Amino acid sequence: MELQKLKADIILDQKKGLPFIVSSIIVWFLIWIVTTSDIPIGLKNIYIFSCSIPMVPIAWLAGKIMGVEVFKNENPLGKLGFLFTMNQMLYLLIVMWVLNVLPEKMVMVYAMVFGSHLLPYSWLYESKAYLFFSIFITIISLIVGSLFPIDVLAILLCLTEVIFSFALRLEVKNL
Repeated sequence: MELQKLKADIILDQKKGLPFIVSSIIVWFLIWIVTTSDIPIGLKNIYIFSCSIPMVPIAWLAGKIMGVEVFKNENPLGKLGFLFTMNQMLYLLIVMWVLNVLPEKMVMVYAMVFGSHLLPYSWLYESKAYLFFSIFITIISLIVGSLFPIDVLAILLCLTEVIFSFALRLEVKNL
């Protein structure tokens, strides 16, 4: 099967990864709740990491609601998409280092890793929304994370993901 046909199939089958972006709204909302809590920063950062644990089950549930089988793997490009995601796991080592060295900036770096990991999906899903939001999230996380408290960054990421999901929904609708 040729590459363009594989891409067209995965774009339709996975609705451009929309279930995962919807799931990230919930994850960033949970992170925002944790960032507003009055607990020590070290414990807060551990809880923030824990907020991403339900990401895949929430994406699976969102996929069921949207009619997307998120674990469908007949298309070899699905394995490539999984590799894009696993690449983020390597970047999380940097976030863990920041957690120990500069704990008050952990959320900022976490958000930058999250945003930057979206870039390859712009190619996979032929998506201007992924391209824009991967760059926007990474840059705005650096700026806001440098200037404002972490709860401001967390709620901004939550709201950004809402807008991103609507942009993706429009792209899917226009297929």
